[in-house]
Amino acid sequence: MIVRPKPGLWQVAFAVRGSILPRIAGRLASIAVICVFAVLAAEARPGLFAQISAIPFTLIGIALSIFMSFRNNACYDRWWEGRKLWGSLVIAVRSLARRITTLDEGDRAFILNGVSGFTAGLAARLRDRDEVAAIVAHSGEGPWRGAVNPCDRLLTEIGRRCLTLMQAEKIGAIHHSLIEEQLHLLAQVQAGCERIALTPVPFSYSLLLHRTAYIFCLALPFALAGTLGWWTPLPVLLVSYTFFGLDALGDQLEDPFGMEPNDLPLDAMARTVEREMLSALGECDLPPAIAPVNYLLN
Repeated sequence: MIVRPKPGLWQVAFAVRGSILPRIAGRLASIAVICVFAVLAAEARPGLFAQISAIPFTLIGIALSIFMSFRNNACYDRWWEGRKLWGSLVIAVRSLARRITTLDEGDRAFILNGVSGFTAGLAARLRDRDEVAAIVAHSGEGPWRGAVNPCDRLLTEIGRRCLTLMQAEKIGAIHHSLIEEQLHLLAQVQAGCERIALTPVPFSYSLLLHRTAYIFCLALPFALAGTLGWWTPLPVLLVSYTFFGLDALGDQLEDPFGMEPNDLPLDAMARTVEREMLSALGECDLPPAIAPVNYLLN
């Protein structure tokens, strides 16, 4: 995720890091070449594009911008929902840590290391990395290694430990239900994240907007070259930057758990949970918090 202070005039005009420009630079260069070709053709044969009116492009551009806004809103909703789910995860693990402060050190270590492993494992699962290795690094070996859903199996083992504690009368039934409530919230977070990751925006909808944006930006130079001449690249590149930029930004926000610059910093949030759980166990040698590098927090 890009982390930058509020940009001033200079940053708005020239900032590249954190912008969508590197992602669409190749497409803009292609549009610039087509603009030059259209202007040269218009100069070589005056009146060649005289019958191409800019009015239809105005109407199509308005309609395209509206539909693209709908898609980007849908993609941003996915991104924001993913962030809210991970915020709920942080709340749940903090609440769980408070509710087990009266347990023995061994039981607390098993549960707190377990939720750290769950958080790291969920981040790895959402990014198609080795989920089991992430869990083992925090929670050690366990029955989750051969499980279909290692993160859920880890929560099950934590629930079993808490049930054993209740049967041994180390915690009461009400205390157990409060702990189980937080484990249920963690399971809900995992299910919500998997729903976002496994249910993309309908491909046909995205494909329609991609094709329309490309056709519009490729055809626009020929509608303006006859009247604007060598000024044609300026409005065409500005429009192309807007449409291609919104299109590329929507692609990044559609999968909020990926590794694109605007995706959620799952590793940084997992490290936050790890540090807080180790601190709750009385550890002083904590792993460092993940800080932004060149404005990129990941």
